[in-house]
Amino acid sequence: MNDIGNICFPQSFLWGSASAAYQVEGAWNQEGKGPSIWDTFSKIPGKTFQQTNGDIAVDHYYRYREDVALMAEMGLKAYRFSIAWSRILPQGRGEVNEKGLQFYDDLINELLKNNIEPMITIYHWDAPQALMDLYGAWESREMIADFDQYCTILFKRYGDRVKYWITLNEQNVFIQLGYGAGLHPPGVQHIKRMYEANHIANLANAKAIQSFRRFVPDGKIGPSFAYGPTYPFSCNPDDILAFENAEELNNHWWLDIYCWGRYPISMWKYLEMKKLTPTIKEGDFELLAYGRPDFIGVNYYRTATVEKYATDHVINKATMNTTGKKGTSGEHGIPGLYKSKKNPYLESTNWDWEIDPEGLRIGLRRIANRYQLPILITENGLGEFDTIEENDQINDDYRISYLRKHIEACHKAINDGIEILGYCTWSFTDLLSWLNGYQKRYGFIYVDRDEHNEKDLRRIKKKSFYWYKKVIASNGECLKKEENE
Repeated sequence: MNDIGNICFPQSFLWGSASAAYQVEGAWNQEGKGPSIWDTFSKIPGKTFQQTNGDIAVDHYYRYREDVALMAEMGLKAYRFSIAWSRILPQGRGEVNEKGLQFYDDLINELLKNNIEPMITIYHWDAPQALMDLYGAWESREMIADFDQYCTILFKRYGDRVKYWITLNEQNVFIQLGYGAGLHPPGVQHIKRMYEANHIANLANAKAIQSFRRFVPDGKIGPSFAYGPTYPFSCNPDDILAFENAEELNNHWWLDIYCWGRYPISMWKYLEMKKLTPTIKEGDFELLAYGRPDFIGVNYYRTATVEKYATDHVINKATMNTTGKKGTSGEHGIPGLYKSKKNPYLESTNWDWEIDPEGLRIGLRRIANRYQLPILITENGLGEFDTIEENDQINDDYRISYLRKHIEACHKAINDGIEILGYCTWSFTDLLSWLNGYQKRYGFIYVDRDEHNEKDLRRIKKKSFYWYKKVIASNGECLKKEENE
């Protein structure tokens, strides 16, 4: 089962790419848009790399037609984008901003005109600042009704044309970094509050899916999860138990709720002993039962390797590499549960993210076997330093190699019997990386700007642009030819 064999993706396979509103749009306070939590947080000194923010980003709001034309030239089959909540509802609730709705109408229509399937991400981390000020956003159950109102507006407006919807993008990331590590807004470091906010987000996700069934009965919906499959460092039973702990706490804690409406037993017991379980009210699990998605969105970048972590040995707080200086991230873990280890079999990026295409195949098999649902790969890509050479050449062969190996892993998973609806790279154009500025580039399109100068924001096609164009045109068959060369 290791040979790639004949490349044969389904004819309906959605070859796509993705972005997020805050990271590409700009126009942060124009045409009626209200501030988001990221508009506020990114302006606090020391919170982002070299004080970068998304005020202008890559100016997609005013250049979307140019960007869609480039997508059409590539032959893209699908484009996943997020909607800025505060562009639709500047105060997070109440009065609707028609100009905001019209922008996404225009974007959707432009995509459809070019035979590109629009995929909407409803929430990609940018809650309205007004709701944060009013009641603390995800820390209040008021958020459930406000999120549902926002979702319903979108379902009614765009549901006739958009059939693929993502509710929450990487809930595990925005909750853990926002309320645990304190690196994302609101910058809180309080584990109990983190689990409370997470439970409220789970309820909001389920309520939104319940409403979706009424308003877009012919559509498909599901959350996108930042999935990092876990490996044990050794076959020592202590390391196997550490692996079970990490997999349950970091993956099943979210996916079990999405798909089954209940939390994993062992980790619930652990959090109960630590007095960290979220508050459960009457009707919560009944609502969560409505949340079973039509597919599981998978954002895949890396795997994790763990070993036993004794309670009598505590490592320093983990450091996150946000500079691109390789080797600057640190170990992390939870005493008594697991500790991270560097995997000696894997290379890593300049941001210390493990490069593990086979891990994607492993993860897809785990998810499909456990939850019996189709999978949509909503993000996969390589963030790296790119250099403009003579005659505007950008030779990102490292990105081509990365994507090719991960697409091959998808094909192997399909041969294993896994139903994969599509594959969206991250990202189409270069964009603002939340904590890493503009130097960490992901796109097929180089955008000429840096941390301190917007320059001309010129779009320049990288070598990977032409490569992915061939992949799409051949429905992946060109990969077999590349393997044999």
